[in-house]
Amino acid sequence: MEAVCGRVGFSAAIGHAAQRPAGAKLPGPVTRRAANPMDFLNFLLNLAGLLLWLNWRSMGFVARAMASSASLLGTLKRTQSAAASRWPLLAGLVALLLFRSVFYWQIGSAMRWTPQLSLEVLTIPFRTEFLGLDLLFSWFSFGLSLAAFYLWLVLLSLANRRVSDTDPLQRLVRLHLGWIEPWPIPAKLLLPPLVAALLWLLVAPVFSRLNLVPPASTVGVTFQKGLIIGAAAFRSWEFLIVGLLLLHLLISYVYLGNSKLLTFVEGTARNLLTPLRRFPLRVGKADFAPITGIALVLIAAESGSRLLSRLYQKLPP
Repeated sequence: MEAVCGRVGFSAAIGHAAQRPAGAKLPGPVTRRAANPMDFLNFLLNLAGLLLWLNWRSMGFVARAMASSASLLGTLKRTQSAAASRWPLLAGLVALLLFRSVFYWQIGSAMRWTPQLSLEVLTIPFRTEFLGLDLLFSWFSFGLSLAAFYLWLVLLSLANRRVSDTDPLQRLVRLHLGWIEPWPIPAKLLLPPLVAALLWLLVAPVFSRLNLVPPASTVGVTFQKGLIIGAAAFRSWEFLIVGLLLLHLLISYVYLGNSKLLTFVEGTARNLLTPLRRFPLRVGKADFAPITGIALVLIAAESGSRLLSRLYQKLPP
């Protein structure tokens, strides 16, 4: 009976996790493990949750656009209708995160799956036999995906800051960023590390109580770790930049049509390659700027990740 109850409650998960033997090694630096099909499923469910979130946000933009109509009565009716149709999306997202945690709890052990939160400089494993930990992982895993998406939006905002709102995709980027969009470049770059540091101050004690991370000696050390975690999050830009430059390279030699999406990709890639324009990277009809840009991004991402990992590991516990 005690074992069954221990699998149900979050408080029970805390109690069981805290019973780790003294001197046992706590999770810390990033470790590699074999891929599991559940990792791919978790990625797909995070993607589904992200789509629900984006649709919920987008319908809010539509509601605000309706509010600018001339007819007050018509505006009220349309706005109320749009607001009513928005909330099922948010409820669906909450339900997805709740129900998948139960699914992980039921099947995780059978699949020999250890869910992990990868923070680039730190990997946090969760034990699937405790429902409370599965619930915690479900929410934080989606939160990391959402944070990576908004970091991509920040990159697109910086790269295309001179693009007008007549571009529908860039306008959509600015709408999703909201009040962050008009911020100067330094403020946009400082925001992720600062937000990560503040969030880490809140969640690190909880994770430490659950024996998911080692306890920090001081608040200052915890804040420094949060800053490094936030700085490491910029590595998510690597995938977007490489993807855009590869598409730009493909479009340069293969005609794929004349859609607004491809036009946006080409314009963004050219803006990202602006620092390389001063170098002679074109030979005849061959432009080596995209290949050079991809190589530089990969090198910078790997070097930066190793540097931040060393800085994190040098901090006192």
